[in-house]
Amino acid sequence: MIQRLLLKLSLMICLLGGFVMDAYSQQQRFPKPEFQTGYQIPTTQQPAPRAPFLEYVDLFVLIAVMSLTMWLIFRKRSRKGILWLSVFSLVYFGFYRNGCICSIGAIQNVSLALFGNDYSISYTVLAFFILPLLFALSVGRVFCASACPLGAIQDLVIVKPVKMAPWLQKTLSLFPFVYLGLAVLYAATGTDFIICRYDPFVGIFRMGAEFHLILLGICFLLIGMFIARPYCRFVCPYGALLKITSFFSRKHLSITPEECINCKLCKESCPFGAIDYPVNEKENKATSTDFRKFIVYVMLIPVLMFVGGLAVSSSYKLLSNAHPDVHLANLLISKPELMQNSTDIDVETFLSSGKSLKTLVTEATVIQAKFKVGGWYLGAFIGLVIGISLLNQVIFRKRSIYKANKGDCFSCGRCMDYCPVGKPEHPYYKTKIADEDIGK
Repeated sequence: MIQRLLLKLSLMICLLGGFVMDAYSQQQRFPKPEFQTGYQIPTTQQPAPRAPFLEYVDLFVLIAVMSLTMWLIFRKRSRKGILWLSVFSLVYFGFYRNGCICSIGAIQNVSLALFGNDYSISYTVLAFFILPLLFALSVGRVFCASACPLGAIQDLVIVKPVKMAPWLQKTLSLFPFVYLGLAVLYAATGTDFIICRYDPFVGIFRMGAEFHLILLGICFLLIGMFIARPYCRFVCPYGALLKITSFFSRKHLSITPEECINCKLCKESCPFGAIDYPVNEKENKATSTDFRKFIVYVMLIPVLMFVGGLAVSSSYKLLSNAHPDVHLANLLISKPELMQNSTDIDVETFLSSGKSLKTLVTEATVIQAKFKVGGWYLGAFIGLVIGISLLNQVIFRKRSIYKANKGDCFSCGRCMDYCPVGKPEHPYYKTKIADEDIGK
């Protein structure tokens, strides 16, 4: 039912794009100004603004890619099709669209629109934020499978994935939630869009960025040759949201199209460690010690939330110093001589604005107060995530087959190729028949 609605939504967007195309008659960009003084226009690090029609084209492409991925997973069960679709997304959303509009960065636009009084968000940006989450809630992380250019570029460089220790993987997977909270806090206070500022692949997509960003992107790709999709698994804040929604998905990618025969061929097929193994019922029995741990962890969650909120809120001065107004106020208070003689462009801009230092300090105090309140929410959120992670360690689940973990699975389809069920030509069956003949 939900899949049909999503496919109908794709068709509606396509028709809407056709109507908008007929109405589109304006130029996308203005010509650059001509200077007679020899002034050279600097190279911009951001893509030029898009016309509204082209933003709707991007939205249509996003929906089409995710819908096609859904079809490839549940109808065709084709890893090869998903792979080629991810290559298309890398070319279109990555290199052609320069990584913008981006569902990952849209977190900040939504946060600023919710908490900022003078900022409004466009429908297309809002749709880029919401639609992948709706798809994940319905059919899993199809956005990660083929629509996200950041995931696609990492997926293509996987050479020899190394299996990580479960405890290390679970510990590192907490960071995306911390990053998510920080991104929301900085965006909501109008401080910065840190997701976009520290995007490791933006320099590659736009063929130019600051040196440290280029270096960061190269490091992620080199690490990604052995630790598959490191940014997606241990950094991406949007991945944290997709993990939650995908966990509750109504339908999800399955390793086998029918009944699992426990052949174990898919056991090592996932480079992301997203396959849950069968559990021995004898080893999976909850003891009285485990029950006590469960009670302790449940009672510990509000304590962790309070301690986290207190710790982060107490650091509001440090966190708020990233805001330009707070930083400038602190600078001028500590070095008042800069008011008389300074070559700092921020100080000169402030002096030319006609504002007094008292006004600047008042504005900075208001911003710091927002950080203090926001710090409580951020710290409580981090405490909640840690508490739930601990609680998950003592929750036992019965599992008799190999199954993709709904939250961690990127729906890339690799594991499907390893499953011999329904494939008479698969080497598994040929080997099995040969063994039976030898036995006879």
